[in-house]
Amino acid sequence: MDIRQSDFLQGFIRLTADAFRKGWHERNGGNLSYRIREEEIADVKDSLHSAAEQLPIGNTVPDLAGEYFLVTGSGKYMRNVELAPEENVAVIRVDERGENYAVVWGLSKGGRPTSELPTHLAAHELKKRLSRGTNRVVYHAHPTNLIALTFVLPLEDKAFSRELWEMATEDPVIFPEGLGIVPWMVPGGKEIADASVRLLEKYRAIVWAHHGLFVCGDDFDEAFGLMDTVEKASEICVKVLSMGGKRQTIPKDGFLQLAKDFKIDLNTDFLN
Repeated sequence: MDIRQSDFLQGFIRLTADAFRKGWHERNGGNLSYRIREEEIADVKDSLHSAAEQLPIGNTVPDLAGEYFLVTGSGKYMRNVELAPEENVAVIRVDERGENYAVVWGLSKGGRPTSELPTHLAAHELKKRLSRGTNRVVYHAHPTNLIALTFVLPLEDKAFSRELWEMATEDPVIFPEGLGIVPWMVPGGKEIADASVRLLEKYRAIVWAHHGLFVCGDDFDEAFGLMDTVEKASEICVKVLSMGGKRQTIPKDGFLQLAKDFKIDLNTDFLN
């Protein structure tokens, strides 16, 4: 099969196109990666070429040795993934020690995978272990309202999460563990990767202060839906704050009843 007809590439393209239209990806902002299944790689093997060179990941991910990933390119625009995927995304293979990678498809006009590759692969390695292999998508975007809130809400997991939970009844159902908050750091390096992975032990969505949101999901729909839900909660919060703040909200007992009725593992530490 030609990789351009594969379901996983088409799903990847759909997410990038939908997210661009949401306004989450100005210029070359944001990045996306997908851990490709063995059977999917087998189906598209004729589209792949041998590795031209091995390049350092910038992190060590031994549990991903030999795995293939579909990733956006560094400096590439999300808008252009839909128009010319072979120029703007790449399939990479991690080497047997989890230290280097090689491009085996894509970036046909040159370039490298996203500069956030160390964080993406560290997150994939962790979530692969925690989810027993079901998590396959790692996604970073720049949603406007969420970023705005990082300038006014406390940069603390409990306070930030509780504020967004209160914005709509379904929010604690969608992200019952809450959100992790990473203080501002220079993106693209090992420091932010390490800080993010520590929080991803507990959360599927983490906020990068004054920068954006980083989410993990089992598939494209789950990752996109999580990003969309957090951003909608943020938009409501911005509007509430602009109207002078809350006069009433969901009570603590309401959250507990919601958790019981929907059978969700709500992080009750954030209710106190």
